[in-house]
Amino acid sequence: MFEKIKVLVVDDSAFMRKMISDMINSELDMEVVDTAKDGEIAIDKILKLNPDVVTLDVEMPKKNGLEVLKAVKGRTSAQVIMLSSLTSEGSAITLEALQIGAFDFIQKPSGSISLDINKVKDDLVEKIRYAKSSNKKNKGKIQSATITQSKLKPSNRIDAVVIGASTGGPKVLYEILTVLPGNLEVPIFVVQHMPAGFTKAFAERIDKNSNLRTLEAADNLIIEKNKIYIAPGGYHMIIEGNKVRLDLSPTMHGVRPAVDKLFFSAAEKYRSNLLAVILTGMGRDGADGVREIKRYGGTIIAQDEYTSTVYGMPKSAYETGCVDIVLPDNKVADEITKIVRGNY
Repeated sequence: MFEKIKVLVVDDSAFMRKMISDMINSELDMEVVDTAKDGEIAIDKILKLNPDVVTLDVEMPKKNGLEVLKAVKGRTSAQVIMLSSLTSEGSAITLEALQIGAFDFIQKPSGSISLDINKVKDDLVEKIRYAKSSNKKNKGKIQSATITQSKLKPSNRIDAVVIGASTGGPKVLYEILTVLPGNLEVPIFVVQHMPAGFTKAFAERIDKNSNLRTLEAADNLIIEKNKIYIAPGGYHMIIEGNKVRLDLSPTMHGVRPAVDKLFFSAAEKYRSNLLAVILTGMGRDGADGVREIKRYGGTIIAQDEYTSTVYGMPKSAYETGCVDIVLPDNKVADEITKIVRGNY
């Protein structure tokens, strides 16, 4: 008999606790071991029960989700998935929670009490499984700092950088984008799988702390050097000529924005003068785009397994045979700077 994933459900609404618990208990490989109706009770139960995964409401009385996360950080091995309603306060708290160690988040479909919470069931149970499996990663041995699949000595100048990320991406992207120099002299385009509304808060958060102007992309924006363009949730971001374009064409890999959409358009525009980066995330979005970028002679970096929250997207990219360099997250910004400036 296999061991079920033990989940603690935290929400101030009795209705939401019941609905979320029913969704989780309907899966054969997971079970709700308890619930909590506010932040103070949640802290006590997390530390007492040490569940595998906690679904944690963002906005609650007594202590909100962020305060709970801070209180249990380093005191439990439980992975935390934030459940957030789309409010300016909720999105800001959610992004801070991801920054300090939450595994991922789910957007409630229609506010703090979502009668249609079943809409996100598939997404939630998938993330619970990934969260549990991330606890099993071998933390005993750090991989070597750099693994190359090809001898990398880019002879082409770099005219643009494209980056794709999903689960675990907001924290890594923040750490990369806020340390890049302000005179990189190229535009940077970023797709982070994230719902509408959250991408705006994410862009603003980076912009406050980055040397480069960072903004949520809008349709028909003229592309400028030393700017970071974040794809808005709900839209694909592509490059046409000297402009950023947004479109509502169907999802790819179940997501919009999709990394592949950006990568294909950037490959056609910048050809061999393009640097692509694939970071932590579920699924295989970006792998086809990596092939296309390599077909044009571009350069590709992938995050390593050890530092990836979920080694899905980087693994799929690596398996194409097109990745030039594999790096831990804390080496990526320096490598981008070195390659863009031709310091080899």
